[in-house]
Amino acid sequence: MSFVKTSGFKYLKNLVIGVGAAIVLIGALFKLESWPYASEMLITGLSVEALIFLFLGIIGPEKDYYWEKLYPGLDDYHSKIASITQGGPSTPQLNGQVVESRLGGMLEELQSMSKSLGSLKALQEADFSGTADQVKAMGNFYAKLNGAMSELAQSVEDTKAYKENLTSLNKNLGSLNTVYGSMLNAMSNIGRS
Repeated sequence: MSFVKTSGFKYLKNLVIGVGAAIVLIGALFKLESWPYASEMLITGLSVEALIFLFLGIIGPEKDYYWEKLYPGLDDYHSKIASITQGGPSTPQLNGQVVESRLGGMLEELQSMSKSLGSLKALQEADFSGTADQVKAMGNFYAKLNGAMSELAQSVEDTKAYKENLTSLNKNLGSLNTVYGSMLNAMSNIGRS
């Protein structure tokens, strides 16, 4: 591994760029304010910045991805790399069956874990702070409902007794009507004679 790829070099490169930019800004500030040594500070800052750009141009840009580790021969312009789906001498065949055989049930396991974590998150976000009050309120509701049911049962008994009294009263009124009818007949017979 070359020195350019090490984390120490990357730190040093960022340090040099940062310090150089700071020197340029300080030089520009001196020049804008017309402070003593403004020209010298600006010349120094711009010279440092020019050296930094020269340095960055020499070392070249850093690769972001290292595909050649996955596909050997990718760095060689003339290499014969077959399509990923076809396979070939330099790359193994890569298709759904191969991937499935290598990964096994990993995808299903990850999906199951995702669902479980989603359930746990929903449970975590649930607010149980008022649960005791809600349970107490439900207990009060059921107690009142039981009281209302017993009063309703008692009311049904009272209704049956009322119905029996009405039936008895109806019979008595029928008897009274018969007696009244007989009295009317008797009085009309007295008035004729």
